[in-house]
Amino acid sequence: MGHGSPIKSGMTNTGVITAPRLPPASLSIARRLLPGQDKHSMFFLSPHYLWLMLALPLLVVLYIWLLRRRVKLAVRYSNLGTVRAASAGRKWRQHVPAALLLLACAGLLLASARPMARVPLPWARSTIVLAMDVSLSMRVSDVKPTRLVAAQEAAKQFLQDLPKNIEVALVTFAGSSEVAQAATLDRPSLVAAIDAFQMQRGTAIGSAIVSSLIELFPDHGINLEETNYGSKPRGRSLDDKDKPQPKQITPVAPGSYNSAAIILLSDGRRTTGVDTLEAAKMAADRGVRIYVVGLGSPGGTGGGYEDMPIYLQLDEPTMREVARMTGGEYHHAGTAEALRSVYENLGSRVQVQTRETEVSGLVALLAAAFALAAGALSLLWFRRIV
Repeated sequence: MGHGSPIKSGMTNTGVITAPRLPPASLSIARRLLPGQDKHSMFFLSPHYLWLMLALPLLVVLYIWLLRRRVKLAVRYSNLGTVRAASAGRKWRQHVPAALLLLACAGLLLASARPMARVPLPWARSTIVLAMDVSLSMRVSDVKPTRLVAAQEAAKQFLQDLPKNIEVALVTFAGSSEVAQAATLDRPSLVAAIDAFQMQRGTAIGSAIVSSLIELFPDHGINLEETNYGSKPRGRSLDDKDKPQPKQITPVAPGSYNSAAIILLSDGRRTTGVDTLEAAKMAADRGVRIYVVGLGSPGGTGGGYEDMPIYLQLDEPTMREVARMTGGEYHHAGTAEALRSVYENLGSRVQVQTRETEVSGLVALLAAAFALAAGALSLLWFRRIV
């Protein structure tokens, strides 16, 4: 199977249908916050410039020397009135412009070190794939009115709250997976696809992840059938066309792809299809985050449909591992209210993300403001610039 850097562009440590939270652009510069690394609030791309900060105390010493020199000159060359005037100038506001100018110098030196900080910024992602479980177990009513109806309503509310410039694709899965709606900005079409869900036997969670990746990376040549059954030669019809070979990709850091995310909702465990963790690795190698929402009871619940027993036991350990491997998050929703809450949190998180950003421009602007304030106050109080 191919691995590589994502090609689809546009859309953005983030949730999921009904009880999850979606949770950054991968920085190729000096340092990047990754799981397992220290997560400092600020660091510098050119820290060697910080040594220049040691010159600031010298400016303070120079300022004090100039004040004393001024008084001595006044005593030597001026009358008593001039001396008193010089002494009278030693009021608190006399030092304010100088202090502001010192802060301006400090700010400029700090900006020269190119500080990086974690700040909230608008989400950059352009595509979200909603992968939703439509297995027969979704008929169970422990989540009122049923798991499926609660998931449908939460998904539609999520679409309503989502920014209009973010495309959404819909993947459904049971015994197999399929793209119910290709990525689109057309919210009514997505709502219609959600209302048209048809339940089936089986739960192919891994296949749903692979189908989501095929939708996100159509040029990667990912083949769901070969991923499911392997790439061993098999008989085929003479009418079959040669399929493109999977694209060889270079694995990237998990969660580093900022143009798409997958929100996976399931109430059970894999019973067929691609291995779940194998599919999660495919997503992780492409930097795609998966936000997993577990619906229903982890302990399992029983029910029946057309005399077929349904055994529900949410595979939370695997679901948590999928989220961990891909840099996403896992959330459990045991009620319809919890599911709606997850969608609300997800809707807000996809609009603002905390990301590493260079703030040297902001620091330099603040330093300029200090310098202008110093000059203005000096003109106002003393009729001279500092």
